[in-house]
Amino acid sequence: MIYLDNAATTPVNPKALQAAWPWLTEDFGNPSSSHELGQRAALALEAAREAVARFLGSRASEITFTSGGTESDNLAIIGMALANPRGRHIVSARTEHQAVLESLEFLEREQGFEITWVNLDEFGNIQNFAESLRKDTTLVSLMVSNNEIGTIHPIAELTKQAHEAGALFHTDAVQAVGWQNLNVKQLGVDALSISGHKFGAPKGSGVLYLKSGVAISPMIHGGGQEKGIRSGTENLAWAVALQTALEQLPDQVQESSLVSSLRDGFIEKVLTGCSFARLTGDTKKRAANLASFTFSKVSGEALLLELERRGVVVSSGSACAAGKNDPSHVLLAIGIEPEVAQTAVRFSFSHEISEAELDTAAKALLDSIAVFV
Repeated sequence: MIYLDNAATTPVNPKALQAAWPWLTEDFGNPSSSHELGQRAALALEAAREAVARFLGSRASEITFTSGGTESDNLAIIGMALANPRGRHIVSARTEHQAVLESLEFLEREQGFEITWVNLDEFGNIQNFAESLRKDTTLVSLMVSNNEIGTIHPIAELTKQAHEAGALFHTDAVQAVGWQNLNVKQLGVDALSISGHKFGAPKGSGVLYLKSGVAISPMIHGGGQEKGIRSGTENLAWAVALQTALEQLPDQVQESSLVSSLRDGFIEKVLTGCSFARLTGDTKKRAANLASFTFSKVSGEALLLELERRGVVVSSGSACAAGKNDPSHVLLAIGIEPEVAQTAVRFSFSHEISEAELDTAAKALLDSIAVFV
């Protein structure tokens, strides 16, 4: 099997699993307990927090462990909007992940916030961002790189403009870990979300970076763990696993350059071999690990099944939308017709992907298309 659906999830790194195991068995203490077993757990939790902080270039006190990207997005957007009532206006994009979109829809429906959706070009690039900002803009939420089409947004530049207008800035960096620079000081963001299962940690692990001094209203109430931001007994084993998975990532600059080159070769083979294939997303400013196409003459679902029969596992887009008959909201937002959007197939690569695997996948794709055309 050639697995090319890493944007949906990645296998757990064996070292991450090994690092987590002792905290599930002999060292099973609650980090909030005062006895020795609990205190060992507390020290391990803080060590994991410090490691994540080093990766993001932040302070350890700015790191909150969560259950994943969805919780981190919800907590950041709803929590920051409610706790920082400068105004009731938020700026975002229709191409954001559903965890962001539905958080915004909740604020609009239940709390009376107004959402301005930025303009996008046909590649998913943000247009006229400054014009979307107002005097009462409380928050901006825009992702680092799109999980379906791979388009990268200039977060540092956008954050600067948002701050000049007096707004806070949150970014969903779930798809960017290990592929793009996520130093929060260089990005300038006030909050950043990541999800462990996108880079070799178990599902159910995540992080929210929240800049010191930024107020937030918690969504989970209880014992006051995680500085009161996220109550509930800490999932120490998964925090350690997430820490370890981060530490196992290769050099971001070198790896992105290498995988980008392999990705471009794959894209060229597909576009050369199929006259009606269309690459979605920006051709240059795109995530190293993503290549998504539409095939206007073939059902995307049929292609997925045929590719899997040939040993290549891919998806039609976000796994969170799997099982729905509606076309991708991302593709619709960049102006692709609904019937064409239904033909989308997304290939997402791991750090271990090889040229031979991508050559095999490209041939399998073209052979699969030939079955239907």
